[in-house]
Amino acid sequence: MHNRRTVRVCRPITAVLATLATLFSATVPALQSGQELLDEANRRIRNISTHELEEAIGRRPDTVLIDVRTPREIHLLGGMIDAPRSYNIPRGWLEFRVAETVPDPDTPVVVYCGINQRSPLAAATLMQMGYTDVSNYADGFFAWRDSGLPVEAPDLALDSMLFSRPREVADGVWSAIGATEPPSYENSGHNNNLSFIVTDDGVLVVNAGDNYLLARALHEEIKKLTDQPVRYVVLENGQGHAAMGSAYWKEQGATIIAHADTLTELKARGEAIAQRVLRRSRDKGMGTRLVLPDETFEDKRVIEMGNRRIELLHLGPAHSPGDISVWLPQQKVVIAGDIAFHQRMLPVFEHTDTAAWIRTWDSFAALGAQIVVPGHGVPTDMTEVTRYTRDYLAYMRAQIGVLIENGGGLEDVSSIDQSAYSHLDTYDELAKLNASLIFRAMEFE
Repeated sequence: MHNRRTVRVCRPITAVLATLATLFSATVPALQSGQELLDEANRRIRNISTHELEEAIGRRPDTVLIDVRTPREIHLLGGMIDAPRSYNIPRGWLEFRVAETVPDPDTPVVVYCGINQRSPLAAATLMQMGYTDVSNYADGFFAWRDSGLPVEAPDLALDSMLFSRPREVADGVWSAIGATEPPSYENSGHNNNLSFIVTDDGVLVVNAGDNYLLARALHEEIKKLTDQPVRYVVLENGQGHAAMGSAYWKEQGATIIAHADTLTELKARGEAIAQRVLRRSRDKGMGTRLVLPDETFEDKRVIEMGNRRIELLHLGPAHSPGDISVWLPQQKVVIAGDIAFHQRMLPVFEHTDTAAWIRTWDSFAALGAQIVVPGHGVPTDMTEVTRYTRDYLAYMRAQIGVLIENGGGLEDVSSIDQSAYSHLDTYDELAKLNASLIFRAMEFE
C-alpha cells in the first residue's frame, strides 16, 4: 500500500515537470556563439576601409574615433590612430562612457579595435543607443599602423621613463619630445620637451623634468652621447614638468638657473606643485622634492660653453610667470619654451595676459629663428608656431572683443568658431576654457 500511494503522488508531479520543461524550452532561445553575434552585427553596421577612413578624417575633422581596446593593449601594441578627435573607451565601458565623449548623437563616429572582433559589436551598440552616423573601421589598427599612417602612442620608449628618446635637432642640440597630452602616470609626466645642448665644455639642459626618476632617465640618454658633465639646468618656467626634477640635477652638481619670476612662483606654490606631482606619479615619484633655483636673472643671461654662445632670454609676459627661451644665435635655433605652441592647443591660465603675450611675440619673432623647439610638440619653424600661437591669440581676442562690444556675456563665448584649431591635441579640453578665461580678462581691460 505504501508503495502504491507513492506512485499515485509522483505521477502528477512528473507531468507538471514535463510541462514546465516544454514551456521553458519554448521560451528560452538557443545560446548564440560569439561568432554568430559578430556576424549579426556585421549585417547591421557600415564597415569602412583604411582609404575611406583617411577620407573621412580629411573631410570631417570633427569625426570622433573610438578605440575600444584596453589601455594596456594600446600601451604595449603601438598606440592608437592619430586623428584630431581620437579617444580610447574600452569595449566594456562603452555604453557608460560614450556620452561624455560624444554628447551629440549626430556626430560622425568611427569605432575600431585590433582585428575587427570587438569593434563591430561596439558599432552595433552605438546604433542601438541612438547614434545616427556610426561606422566600423574593419581593417583595424594594425593595418593602419603597418601602412605607415599617423599613430599616437602613449609611450615611445617602453623601457625608459621618457615618453620618447632624444632626437638631434641641430648640431649638438637634442630634444626628447614629450607627449602632447596632459601629464599622467602613463607618460611619467613627460608631456613637455626636455632639451639639452652638448658642448666641448659641458652640457646645458633645458627643463629639469617632472620628477626625479624622469630627470635620471634623461641623464642616462645624455651619457650615451657624451662624457661631458651637465653643468647647467635651465627652467623654462615654474611649472611642475619644468622644475620638479631639480633634486636629481642638484645631486649631480649642476647649477639650476631660472627667471626671477620662476623663483617667486616656486617659493609661493612649489610645495603644492610637488605634492600634486607625487600624487600623480605614485611609485614613479621616488626622490622628487622641491629644490629652488641657484641663480636667477631678469632679462638676459649669456652662457659661453666651448665654442657656443647660449642666451637665456625673458622676452616678456607670455604663457606663465617666468617664461624664458634659450637662443642659439650661431645656429639660428630657439628652444622656445611655452611661448610657442603648434601641435597642441595652447592653454590660457588665470594669470595669462594674452595681450602682453602678443606684444612679446614681436620680440620672439625678431630673433629670426630657423628652427623652433616649442615647449610641446616636434621641432618646427616660425610660420607654424606663429599660426597656432600668435594668430590664435589675436583671433580669439578679436572675436571676444566684438562679443563684448555687442553686449554679449560669458555664456556666449561657446558661439565663437574655433574649428580651424579643432585638429590640435587637447582642443576638446581647452577650447571652451580658453575662450571663457580670455573673455573674463578682457571684460576689465
